[in-house]
Amino acid sequence: MASFDFRPRDWLRAGDSSWKRATRWLRRRLPMGLYARSLLIVIIPMVLLQSVVAFVFMERHWQLVTQRLSAAVTSDIAAIIDLINAAPKEDYDDIVRIARDRLNLSISVEPDGELPPPRPKPFFEILDQILSEEISRQIRLPFWIDTVGNSNLVEIRIKIDGERILRVYARRNQAYASNTHIFIVWMVGASLVLLTIAVLFLRGQIRPILTLAKAAESFGKGQKIDSFSPRGAEEVRRAGLAFIQMRERIERQIEQRTAMLTGVSHDLRTILTRFKLQLALAGNSPDLDNLNQDVEDMQSMLEGYLAFARGEAEEDLGELRLNDLMIRLQAEAELHGKVLTTAVEGDDLIRVRPNAFTRLVANLASNAYRYANTVHIDARHGGKWLTITVDDDGPGIPERSRDDVFKPFFRLDEARNLDSSGTGLGLAIARDIARSHGGNVTLSDSPLGGLRAVIRVPA
Repeated sequence: MASFDFRPRDWLRAGDSSWKRATRWLRRRLPMGLYARSLLIVIIPMVLLQSVVAFVFMERHWQLVTQRLSAAVTSDIAAIIDLINAAPKEDYDDIVRIARDRLNLSISVEPDGELPPPRPKPFFEILDQILSEEISRQIRLPFWIDTVGNSNLVEIRIKIDGERILRVYARRNQAYASNTHIFIVWMVGASLVLLTIAVLFLRGQIRPILTLAKAAESFGKGQKIDSFSPRGAEEVRRAGLAFIQMRERIERQIEQRTAMLTGVSHDLRTILTRFKLQLALAGNSPDLDNLNQDVEDMQSMLEGYLAFARGEAEEDLGELRLNDLMIRLQAEAELHGKVLTTAVEGDDLIRVRPNAFTRLVANLASNAYRYANTVHIDARHGGKWLTITVDDDGPGIPERSRDDVFKPFFRLDEARNLDSSGTGLGLAIARDIARSHGGNVTLSDSPLGGLRAVIRVPA
């Protein structure tokens, strides 16, 4: 006997997975911008409301009016048939005149004839359906109608007594609610006016939000912001004021840190200068070589720490050419006796802080020169991102240590030292500069067998 294993949880998981896929599909196709989404919030309910109203109007009002008009025309035709049956044979002049002058119908009576074959029913033609139903209900004689041939007239043929054919021409607006388009025109016109007002209003409300987002993005890239002022709705103004206060606090902290480090640097440099002077006066002695080296190391550590703390934040945004940067790096590679290949794709001119960005790339390249024989640098400048990849064939860095090497003063003794000065600040300074440009530096395995460093910043 077969058993059926029913697991409600599996069905729930399948339904939840389908819902998530549908949600992701819809999210990918919806616009991401706030302005476009706000327009959808306004347009979609308006379109739905108009669709419901139009459907109800067409279903109720339009059909009801058409039915009453068709019933009236059919009643007139039925009265004409009664007059024809009561009149002498072939004496229909008075009936034709009455139909023309009083009923606004053009009629003729054919003594012998047959009805034409039925015409194809028009698609979505409410007049053909309702008029046929009324003729069948009121007259109950064989008939043939044409509501398509002449757009302004409706032709009706009725076989009266098996021989005679009554041919009737009526204006379409006598049996059909032909002024329905006025309602559609007014509804669509009013919607366009309201939509125009909504678009203008939304643009005025969203522009301050876009300005705030642009200011925050520029500040994140380290660019100066001079002309930003909060505008728009109260909530947007509050967010703008909070951003200004946050920016001022950050800039004040940076200035205080830089001022403090400048003072510490001056004091320490004075002491180091005294040490150097005393060592110089002591003469050249092999016993003092280690002390001289310690003083040089202290000087190097001090300069490296100050460079890391400053982060080149005081430099203004400027222009830098990637090809010029690659030429400098190739010259440095020749001095180290290394093989360097470069490739530049996209626009050669980039907008960065030139000195800081040059130092960022040079730090990674110098590290590669020191521990590898072959280095390849690939720069790709796209529409949104600038990506620079530095590959080498050196010993690389263990995956477990790739996050730690970005910490200040972290020394990696297993494979390679990451700082030319020996202070463990090389990659810390590089990532700090990249993040000040709104990007980042990541490490991975290189196709050359060593380390791959990827710089990715907004273009």
